[in-house]
Amino acid sequence: MENKENIALVVGATGITGSNLAQELISQGWMTYGLSRNPNENIVGLHSLKADLLDEKSLITALENISPTHIYFTTWMRNETEDENIRVNSALIRNLLNALAPKKSVKHVALVTGLKHYLGPFEAYAKSGTLPETPVREEHPRLPLPNFYYAQEDEVYKASERDGFTWSVHRPHTVIGHAVGNLMNMGTTLAVYASICKETGRKFIWPGSSQQWNGISDVTDARILAKQMVWASTTESAKNQAFNIANGDIFRWKWLWKRLADWFGIEAEGFKDDIKPLEKELENDRQTWQEIASKYHLKEEQLNRLSSAWHTDLDLGRPLEVMTDMTNSRKLGFTAYQNTEDSFIDLFKKLREEKIIP
Repeated sequence: MENKENIALVVGATGITGSNLAQELISQGWMTYGLSRNPNENIVGLHSLKADLLDEKSLITALENISPTHIYFTTWMRNETEDENIRVNSALIRNLLNALAPKKSVKHVALVTGLKHYLGPFEAYAKSGTLPETPVREEHPRLPLPNFYYAQEDEVYKASERDGFTWSVHRPHTVIGHAVGNLMNMGTTLAVYASICKETGRKFIWPGSSQQWNGISDVTDARILAKQMVWASTTESAKNQAFNIANGDIFRWKWLWKRLADWFGIEAEGFKDDIKPLEKELENDRQTWQEIASKYHLKEEQLNRLSSAWHTDLDLGRPLEVMTDMTNSRKLGFTAYQNTEDSFIDLFKKLREEKIIP
């Protein structure tokens, strides 16, 4: 049944978070628009809009005939420095909200950031040795460091005061889910790596730190993130707050790594003496992947379009245990739960069905 009162605009609808969110909104009957530079026509029921968030004129043109009530901002642009990240990523939000301001239709803006809100950039905690207390909680103060997440939040707060809408901020840990071509996708990266190991007879070697291997961790399924975003944007008591979001279970990678390897039928190797970055492990595998893709008639033969080893290395190489506290949204009634092993296996099955991995 269509929900005609709520009109959603998902910004970054082709990404792992945005595409799963669009599907959740559509399943709940929302009129759902997806905004991106390269629209995704693969989601049934999604109305795609093409625009460049850095080009205000293209935004005004793309949004001319729609008046969204709920904005879900799920995208960012990677730059060489954090100062440049701040400049560009704050502009993405500012331009969009400025373009929509004259319509006076927006009731709520939901922003996705992440745990770098608490950790800062990798370089900061790796060098300084000042590590946040875990589990991280929403009440933890901002770090005295440049951080584009803070700049994005500030743009939302400023526009909220000007235009009178409510807001929510969502801070997932590593997001696991289906979205091919997304350069922030650990799940697909590990699936591709495991497939290469199976084909070549190599071991599935843990690429990260001893702290991540032995410590407690959690992750965020893109589907549970989507559920929390819709919940927060439609629940009065959840307005104007930030929320951590993770699956609801905890695990140690030394347990999960072998289980992922077992699913592929390969041999796992855990942490030994030092970090073995996945980016280095895969650097000579472009040709190998092309051969695998050809042999099994896979859809994508370019390894760099499926794997983001650099980002997986950042996550798994952290010199600290990282996990999140979910009390804030639990107390307000958000009780969704997702088993983490199932998050990975569901993704692997989908990638296999879609002929992304053999």
